[in-house]
Amino acid sequence: MTKNEAEQRILRLRKLIDDYRYHYHVLDKSIMSEAAADSLKHELSKLEKQYPDLVTPDSPTQRVAGRPLDKFEKVQHRERMISLSDVFSKDELKEWDNSNTKLVGPVQEYFTDIKMDGLACALHYQDGVLEKAVTRGDGMVGENVTMNVRTIENVPLRIDAPGHVEVRGEIVIFKRDFEELNQQQKKRGEKPFANPRNLAAGSIRQLNPRVAASRRLRFMAYDLVEPNLAKHSEAYAWLRKMGFRTSGEDHVFKSLDAVIEEIKRLETTRATLPFNTDGMVIKINDRAIYQKLGIVGKTPRGAVAYKYPAEESSTIVRDIVISIGRTGAATPVAILDPVVVAGSTVRHASLHNADEIARLDVRIGDTVIIYKAGDIIPQIKEVLLSLRPEDAEKFDYEAALKRQYPELEFERPAGEVVYRVKGEDSNLILKRAIEYYASKPALNIEGLGEKNVAALVDAGLVHSIADLYRLTIPQVASLGRFAKLSAKKLVQSVEDSKHPPLAKFIAALGIRHVGTQTAVTLAQGFSTIEKLQEATEDDLLKMPDIGKIVTESILAWFADEDNLKLLEELKGLGVEPQYVDVASLPLAGQSYIVSGTLESMGREEAEDRLRALGASVTSGVTKTTTALILGAKPGKSKLEKAEKLGIPTLSEAEFLKLVQVEG
Repeated sequence: MTKNEAEQRILRLRKLIDDYRYHYHVLDKSIMSEAAADSLKHELSKLEKQYPDLVTPDSPTQRVAGRPLDKFEKVQHRERMISLSDVFSKDELKEWDNSNTKLVGPVQEYFTDIKMDGLACALHYQDGVLEKAVTRGDGMVGENVTMNVRTIENVPLRIDAPGHVEVRGEIVIFKRDFEELNQQQKKRGEKPFANPRNLAAGSIRQLNPRVAASRRLRFMAYDLVEPNLAKHSEAYAWLRKMGFRTSGEDHVFKSLDAVIEEIKRLETTRATLPFNTDGMVIKINDRAIYQKLGIVGKTPRGAVAYKYPAEESSTIVRDIVISIGRTGAATPVAILDPVVVAGSTVRHASLHNADEIARLDVRIGDTVIIYKAGDIIPQIKEVLLSLRPEDAEKFDYEAALKRQYPELEFERPAGEVVYRVKGEDSNLILKRAIEYYASKPALNIEGLGEKNVAALVDAGLVHSIADLYRLTIPQVASLGRFAKLSAKKLVQSVEDSKHPPLAKFIAALGIRHVGTQTAVTLAQGFSTIEKLQEATEDDLLKMPDIGKIVTESILAWFADEDNLKLLEELKGLGVEPQYVDVASLPLAGQSYIVSGTLESMGREEAEDRLRALGASVTSGVTKTTTALILGAKPGKSKLEKAEKLGIPTLSEAEFLKLVQVEG
């Protein structure tokens, strides 16, 4: 790889890792498996070591996590909450050890502990009393979650220690408790939680402490910042003496060979532990030497995390669809037979780009091995060629782009692996998405026309649809286009859109080929956005008037990580679509067409009135059409076809009577 190629790769890696870290540490949601993210970070670290002049202050290797949300008071950490560098093999572990030996001489003792999968938190005690609990946040600034942490049964509210004490640990939910909580969810007819880590993180960040108290959270200590004892093993002994629970898997070893044997032992026994784990932490036990080695970027030299392989499973590729992301990039996604991996059901696997499809030689119908370590879109590890059926279909990327997106042009810039929409940029795509989201066929948010949307985006106030629900009156009023009154009206209009009809919300998402009537069909067929998100190809093809292209478009939209992030953000901001069962409405089962110009209202409003009463509205006359509604200058071909099929026509006055509007 040339330096120029490395630079381009580094830029793409940083962007992807930053997106992952924002979801994982700020929103407490996963957009890719931790194993995949660890691999990306590892690659980035290696490239930056190879080309140190390409390292910049904003690289993910130079910081921890992401920005905290504004829901809780922000707190500056007294000492930065760092993360550990990952190693994936015994050779890399030996390289770490050799590097330290060159700096401080042979290591006398190693301290090891299991790496727990939860939410990192710092507990501050003053003269023995719990004073404050702070999440990791971005490593420098976290969130004050004291009220929630006080509800955790195994957190000591008082310890026998004078002065200031800072204890760091992981907030987790044990596997057996997680299973029982999910059983309760099922009994209540509610959706099961995805995994213990996300549930722990989401629970501790609830504004109502009663929610956290009901979730069986546990605090597992892993570090003592203050007082600063001589050894990590002594710190653990002190923690246990003070009443803190640790993993119980910590040990001291005199040689690296003994550490490697411990890694092997834990690999076979970690599945029996009460909590989830994905690795083992190895530290130099002597804290004076540990601190002398210092920190490189965001990680200490004196410690590493050995990561175990991610969980794997096999499944069949049923289709390959292409998702158009918020930057205009066309990303292929494999649609899989649903399979449970790492505790959650997997339906999609990212294929990244055309080159990756060629490298894997993955075809529709292939049996593949997938791997993941969290509640996210996994990766395809390999194709099991011996199981390839004779009719396995080779994927033609450019032909698929033309078939799935016939109205768009794509280009693959020189030196890039990604196809992009020609003539589009991310800001333009964002503006169009927001304009449509706020338009009359969608959520009809007053005040969000083309010019106002452009002003909000250009001013940097809105970076996604979700940001609309974060706007404040002072922010909007600061723009030249808005007075205080109009700013207040806009913010209120956005607030009023939080509980839209499900069909309107589906339409507002801007899924390609999903128009207003298709959105109604989907809303009636699936009743919640979560059920639609989980729909398989077969589920969608069973729906009336939904064919292959529409199905592929829906699957692609719900396989896109940015779109999944958007749905989670909207839900967290209080956007809750409402399902309306049209079966009991007056016009249920009837189908109408509006042709020509009405005097009393626009065509979109007329169609909305019909749908609100349970009718479907189509664009073409068929045998199932109930009636053709005629305005001024109706379409000649529609009239002729209606006459031929014996379909009745309604005047505007008859239409108004039908929808109970006085003319």
